[in-house]
Amino acid sequence: MKEVRTFKNTIVLVCDEPGPGNACHHYEVSEVGGPKKPTSALWEVKFQNGPVKENGVNGVQNEDLLAIVIHRLQGFQSGPYACQENADALVKCQEALMRMEDRTVVRERRGVEGTSIK
Repeated sequence: MKEVRTFKNTIVLVCDEPGPGNACHHYEVSEVGGPKKPTSALWEVKFQNGPVKENGVNGVQNEDLLAIVIHRLQGFQSGPYACQENADALVKCQEALMRMEDRTVVRERRGVEGTSIK
């Protein structure tokens, strides 16, 4: 496993090699123990590996994780932890999700959504 990013209490590890699109599909988030060494896995993320029409649904999409983060930030912003930093992050996550959705619409119009065609 290769370290992707280390935060104060967690470390993100990539657990596989890049696939045909040059992106990895399997990640693990672990608690940091000792000098930046992972201890126990907190969460495992398996992304869709290959186009849905060619491989079926076999993992989460980028949009799924963005939707989770957006929901959490909206919760914080409606409670006692509202702040400008959360508001800014929320807007950027919403923008990122819109761009991903725009990409899907364009691919659907071209008739290539869910396939390996560019």
